[in-house]
Amino acid sequence: MDKLLIRGGKRLHGEIAISGAKNAALPEMCAALLTADPVKLTNVPRLRDVSTMRKLLENMGVAIELHGERGGITFEARDPVNPEAPYELVKTMRASVLALGPLLARTGRAKVSLPGGCAIGARPVEQHIKGLQAMGAIIDVEHGYMVARLPEGRTRLKGARITTDMITVTGTENFLMAATLAEGTTILENAAQEPEIPDLAEMLIKMGAKITGHGTSRIVIEGVEKLHGCEHAVVADRIECGTFLCAVAATGGDVLLRNGRGDHLDAVIDKLCDAGADITKEEGGLRVRAAGPAWNHLKAQSFRTTEYPGFPTDMQAQFMALNAISQGSSMVTETIFENRFMHVSELSRLGANIQIEGKNAMVEGVNKLSGATVMATDLRASAGLVIAGLVAEGETIVDRIYHLDRGYDQMEVKLRALGADIERVA
Repeated sequence: MDKLLIRGGKRLHGEIAISGAKNAALPEMCAALLTADPVKLTNVPRLRDVSTMRKLLENMGVAIELHGERGGITFEARDPVNPEAPYELVKTMRASVLALGPLLARTGRAKVSLPGGCAIGARPVEQHIKGLQAMGAIIDVEHGYMVARLPEGRTRLKGARITTDMITVTGTENFLMAATLAEGTTILENAAQEPEIPDLAEMLIKMGAKITGHGTSRIVIEGVEKLHGCEHAVVADRIECGTFLCAVAATGGDVLLRNGRGDHLDAVIDKLCDAGADITKEEGGLRVRAAGPAWNHLKAQSFRTTEYPGFPTDMQAQFMALNAISQGSSMVTETIFENRFMHVSELSRLGANIQIEGKNAMVEGVNKLSGATVMATDLRASAGLVIAGLVAEGETIVDRIYHLDRGYDQMEVKLRALGADIERVA
């Protein structure tokens, strides 16, 4: 397995481009299943999960053409579509569940493996099943698969009012895609509001869907009989942007993040500014400046993860690494996933002072970290360990970075372009 070797202590300077968002690209790739016409996506990030989704769609019979310019990919889901997502292709990627709604809407049946992914806690698919059942689907879970079909005599899903028990991003996306071809009107209450959802909705509207309210907790979809192709640019990745903001704040420096969207990161930027970082919105991106290493100029900030527009759980590990080397004490409360403190023991190997009590992590800032070998346990934990390694004295080796490759487009290449001493080693 590849590892990252980091020699800490370098400030970051220059500029890099933020890639397209994984969490927007994956549902938008699945949306191509809703039409037989070509669908072209641009600004698609080069990630392991994107490659897995491509293989999954190809297995369903989707013709895929890669374009060199701007991360372009064209999908053409001509009839017949094979409505099956086998375990072998989706065991490492939870986003496989996003094929369920489009397949049901387009073909009237689907067989999708229960998904895998990071070991950060239970993320049940019951909400997906209940919502699609409300739209008339018959769904059984058997032998590790969700097997879905329409009732005999029906050719389309039917509109419904869906109120989920909890806010679910992938559930909202699944219902949104399925409802575009349903008969009648679907109303999604308690819908997720993450920026990737209105981006998906805008793509579907380009395809001929009738959607209002996207970006709010109540989305209304009026079903149409058919969708057509479109071209759509994937929105910039707010989590990658937030990760680099934390990295520069931790190491010191002056970096322009091209394509960075400050309006998608308000909660994170507010905390970074309260800590003492200087972040400004500029034409074409975000600029972050930090006077020096975090211990010299940043004050630790307490925060609580919650659904958008609150502080994102996907930024918890990165900000905790920053708190670990900032002045003062802080409390980090994780409310979304029950196992998302697995990086704490690895940060402690580098010298961080963190204690866990239930859903809370108490962080006492230290004035230095020392390089060591650490192991990534999930995607965002990997990023937190990289940030810690960038400021640690000596060499840090981050093992099992296949997690990192699932969600960051050539992170070490971008960091090296900013002056970090980091390399990928076999």
